[in-house]
Amino acid sequence: MKSAFLLEIARARAERQAIAVVTRLRDGAQSLHPARGPQGDLELTEPVLAEVRDRCRHDRSGRLRADPALFIRCYTPAYRLIIVGAVHIAQALAPAAVMAGFDVTIVDPRTAFATVERFPDTTVTHEWPDVALETLAPDAQTAVAALSHDPKLDDPALIAALASPAFYVGALGSRRTHAARLERFAAHGIDGSERLRAPVGLNLGGRSAGEIAIAIIAEIIQTRYRTT
Repeated sequence: MKSAFLLEIARARAERQAIAVVTRLRDGAQSLHPARGPQGDLELTEPVLAEVRDRCRHDRSGRLRADPALFIRCYTPAYRLIIVGAVHIAQALAPAAVMAGFDVTIVDPRTAFATVERFPDTTVTHEWPDVALETLAPDAQTAVAALSHDPKLDDPALIAALASPAFYVGALGSRRTHAARLERFAAHGIDGSERLRAPVGLNLGGRSAGEIAIAIIAEIIQTRYRTT
């Protein structure tokens, strides 16, 4: 691979941008496909380019269906989970998400709850959720779960997440709580009825913090693969 390609891949990964290398198997000719457009030795047809963009977006390396003589290697950002609220469910959800391959960030300005002792080996920020999400900039490979059960924390995070490309946005709370939340959002011209998953998690019937955490990560994974 050309050194210029390696530098471009490193830059894209540092900026959380998807990028791919397409190789012609018979002679090793290659092209690079960052977000701003292809570069390199290969001239690809529009059907091939469309498949390259789709595979790059969804991290699916392999031979291209549109042209089996070509192989694509995708470099996509790691999937992330932003958890708002350093609650008991978050303590179970964070390690479950890490086990499933997500980078996890806990967001909670309450320093008594969001501690290293309660969330070892997990990134924790004490910024207010709207500020934290502006910094974290959820992208199409980010899930956001609001678990604090406090509108002062959950609402700003959910509003920011709904305005982002995040593939999953969920919130803890009963159906009545969710209905009241949607009314608050509607008063500010925000429609969360389509994208916002609430009550958060698959309906597995569990009630403990660990069981609810499993239901949440299961729904996130389900949504991730349905989206892709």
